[in-house]
Amino acid sequence: MNRVTIAIIVFFGTALILYWQVQSKRSSDTLLQDGIDRPDYVVNDLKSVEFNEQGEINSRVSASHMEHFEEANMTYFTEPVYLLYPDEGKAQWRLRSATGTLDKNNGHVTLEKNVIIDAISPEEPIQTIETTYLELDLNTMIMTSDRTINITGNDFIITGEGLYGDLNKQTVKLTSQVEGTYETK
Repeated sequence: MNRVTIAIIVFFGTALILYWQVQSKRSSDTLLQDGIDRPDYVVNDLKSVEFNEQGEINSRVSASHMEHFEEANMTYFTEPVYLLYPDEGKAQWRLRSATGTLDKNNGHVTLEKNVIIDAISPEEPIQTIETTYLELDLNTMIMTSDRTINITGNDFIITGEGLYGDLNKQTVKLTSQVEGTYETK
């Protein structure tokens, strides 16, 4: 073998080793990215019940699609419906939206896009609350929003900006720019 042949073999051998290193690095990066982006489990047509410390029902959740990410302890919902059972233990409110997120670290639910809160009982003075964004603390049953709020009740309609509601105390407060219309029958 002459020097030219040895140089060609060394050149192609080095190129092959470098190519192999690049390809192995790319495949390990892809595996790492796939592990981060993929949920730990996915459920379609979800139905779930959560109980409090006394063994009473705290909330019921249903959704058309759910993805849970264990590392972040986050759950993402499509078309979630929450039935909430405040202190009295009877279902009093139904919350629904196009999308939702549950942060299990702090018990916060975020509902977005076409958020509708309905009273279960027809005797409740407030029948429907509508907004585009709502946060709910499942531990305290306090809901808040900084968006436009539309409230429909028995004989009245109220609009405003921002919401603070305590479902255990059965109180709802609009924080600013409140306008209302009252209709008598």
